[in-house]
Amino acid sequence: MKFSALVLRNIRQGVLSVGFRGVTDALLSGGVCLDEIVLLPYDDPTALPIALKRLKGECDGVFVICDGILLPAVKEGIEAAAGGKFADALLETEDCLIALIPADGEGADLAANTVVPAVDRRRGQSFFRVVLKTVLAPAEEVLAAVEEVSLSGARVSVHTSEEYGVGRIEVVYHSSTPKVEVDEAVRILASALEKYLYAMEDVTVGERLFQALKLHRLTISTAESFTGGGVGEEIVKNPGASKVFFEGLNTYANESKTERLGVSEYTLKSRGAVSEDTAYEMAAGLLKAGNCDVAVATTGIAGPDSDGSGTPPGTCFIAVGTRDRVRVFEYLLKGDRVSITKQAVNLALFLAYKEIN
Repeated sequence: MKFSALVLRNIRQGVLSVGFRGVTDALLSGGVCLDEIVLLPYDDPTALPIALKRLKGECDGVFVICDGILLPAVKEGIEAAAGGKFADALLETEDCLIALIPADGEGADLAANTVVPAVDRRRGQSFFRVVLKTVLAPAEEVLAAVEEVSLSGARVSVHTSEEYGVGRIEVVYHSSTPKVEVDEAVRILASALEKYLYAMEDVTVGERLFQALKLHRLTISTAESFTGGGVGEEIVKNPGASKVFFEGLNTYANESKTERLGVSEYTLKSRGAVSEDTAYEMAAGLLKAGNCDVAVATTGIAGPDSDGSGTPPGTCFIAVGTRDRVRVFEYLLKGDRVSITKQAVNLALFLAYKEIN
């Protein structure tokens, strides 16, 4: 079966000004692969009818995606062009399923819970998925693992995406696919990406760390001189976080590092605030207080400029410690200030999870 999407946008703005990625990802998760995505100007009254007429004749399903404010007008235009009426978000003819989907999160939910089941009814089979989650897995290693799945002959489809260092790998298969083939595809991916893998289900790295802390009955504290409280924030988003989270300190000033964490003035002067030694002493200071089982400390340069020391933006040191040891990891992250900071947050959570598991 063939499917396509029509995305209505303001041509004076960027292509991604309409948040259709979440919708297309939700369709992919349900085994609905788009053969064509057509971008149309929202203010041209002739563009939609012409494109819809063509795609209705070529496709089994056409999904129209637009900002919510345009939905009423677009609905009228589709009904006039298709010669039918919508039942909620769906207009079904004998030959084609037409769906009208709002952009962004609401549209992703509609695609997953309404459009995909409608497609399944028409094609007579349901699709399922297994989700693997990773942190900072190199693109070349992910692609190599996906290629290995393809060469194995497993009758599955593998979709990958990445945001702020967190990778999402979906193994999509239909009800007639032998379980042994699905298991083999998942085994290949999990084995190839083991050192980056944190979950075999669709959870955030913050959720996974919280679950691990709760399971092992551990408490955690954070000291952040770079990530602005983002590490602690991801932990306390979870209901019941007060049982595992002792404290979070934002120690940006050197005086704060010295007074609150016991980082030595010698370290700060000789090594600098953005250094392996400083990160180590920040985490050690949390543990020395005796109120936590796990400590996470971050220090780095988010950019866009350096700190005058010649250290490039994106440099960061993340320390993760328990009562037995403290380890420090160095990274050079790419992107703008927001991207670098969010990548570092996810890395810190991931390293803490790995340390206690």
